[in-house]
Amino acid sequence: MSGVIKARYENKVLKPLGEIDFKDAEEVEIRVQGSAASRLFGIAKCWEELEEGHEEYEEKFLIF
Repeated sequence: MSGVIKARYENKVLKPLGEIDFKDAEEVEIRVQGSAASRLFGIAKCWEELEEGHEEYEEKFLIF
């Protein structure tokens, strides 16, 4: 089976929001797609870390 299955995460368990057609013990691959807000937060955090790293580099290696 392939396709998109919507699920909700509750109490450390993914719970499908509809009927699924899997056999017992069948292995699946799950790809998580976060919300736009969480992706933007990740980008902003990464940018802050890059700026901090650049400032540290300037302090250590550049003479003004």
